[in-house]
Amino acid sequence: MTSIHTPSRARKLVCALFVIPFIILAAGCAQNAPNTSVQADKAAERVPVILVSIDGFRPDYLDRGVTPNLNALAAGGARAEAMLPSFPSITFPNHYTLVTGLRPDHHGLVGNTMEDARIPGVRFKLSDHNAVADRRWWDGAEPVWVTAEKQGVRTATMFWPGTEAAIHGVRPTKWLPFDGKLPPAARVDTLLGWLDSPATHFGFATLYFDDVDHAGHEYGPDAAKTTEAAAHVDAAIGRLLAGLKARNITANIVIVSDHGMAAISKQRVVRLDQVAPASSFKMLTYGAYGGIDAVPGQDAVLAAALLKPHEHMQCWRKGDIPARFQYGSNARVPAFLCLAEVGWVVVPDEKAAERTDGGTHGYDNAAPEMRALFIASGPAFRHVALKPFDNVDVYPLVMSLIGVPPLANDGDIAPLLPALK
Repeated sequence: MTSIHTPSRARKLVCALFVIPFIILAAGCAQNAPNTSVQADKAAERVPVILVSIDGFRPDYLDRGVTPNLNALAAGGARAEAMLPSFPSITFPNHYTLVTGLRPDHHGLVGNTMEDARIPGVRFKLSDHNAVADRRWWDGAEPVWVTAEKQGVRTATMFWPGTEAAIHGVRPTKWLPFDGKLPPAARVDTLLGWLDSPATHFGFATLYFDDVDHAGHEYGPDAAKTTEAAAHVDAAIGRLLAGLKARNITANIVIVSDHGMAAISKQRVVRLDQVAPASSFKMLTYGAYGGIDAVPGQDAVLAAALLKPHEHMQCWRKGDIPARFQYGSNARVPAFLCLAEVGWVVVPDEKAAERTDGGTHGYDNAAPEMRALFIASGPAFRHVALKPFDNVDVYPLVMSLIGVPPLANDGDIAPLLPALK
């Protein structure tokens, strides 16, 4: 299990092992918080970092012959054999992990759907704008853009889970509410327009594309439509590269995904109402895994039904989830977790079972189908094939690239040092 780094340890590791060209690391070596005005004065000397997420993009999609821009970046920079997502291998928990370096259990975004006794009467759903914009769900951690803004490094986030909330009372300098209908090319053009601003030098920016994930869910990872979506996003990456070149902007570009995708079908379903009495449970989330609470007075009945061997799934009380998942201590995690075998899904009832088809994710984060993408290119990076590493390690890398000391985190920059010049 990876230990949590203290800020001072992370600073010492960054400063002792390498110095990235063009990036001011003096602030990272200081034991005291850097002077904000000094950071602003040095802004023009920084190479901006653009963190790009392609939701649901499996590393093997690069082998389909439709991603020339991504493959070119990988050929000239660093590419990981695999990046391992955190558990659960779903969207919001892993996006927040990438920008905080904390496991979901530690940053508090433990699912795409959550409840919290301290926020009564509210259920967090990624489709609920009011919940997504409520900082109470996010304030358990501090993402890159918040720390950067506090240190005088301006940020521009063209979509990323969390950027719609004023986390710790701070917002990016430039941001927009998420609009799933905005095409990839328009997202790129919006970011490039922000970078055109003569008054602001942005040290950190994000881009987010969800086309591949949507296609993977609807059609499955092996479908032609999913390959087409990968090609579509790759064209947007090419548009970004061309736009940066036209503006004479040199950037360090880090491209990631949050998780992979596995094929599912209606023939591979575990119905919970056939395992336990329907009156005994409330299923908060379901699919590759189920997050389940007992109806008041039914805990013993539900436990007796779930905590015995089952075909195609395994269930635990939250306190007994295997340690390797690093999941289950947060108050927002439901009382029981049932994890399906890859390719199977656990659902509450027949109605939910009928909607099962295409692809999904959320399985064991060590499963090959859940592996995530990592490519990095720019003046800070050399061409290298990296061994598999955990996605918590992206955060200390990004913080070192933007020259801001990392906060306490679960990551370790060491696996990524071979990628740095």
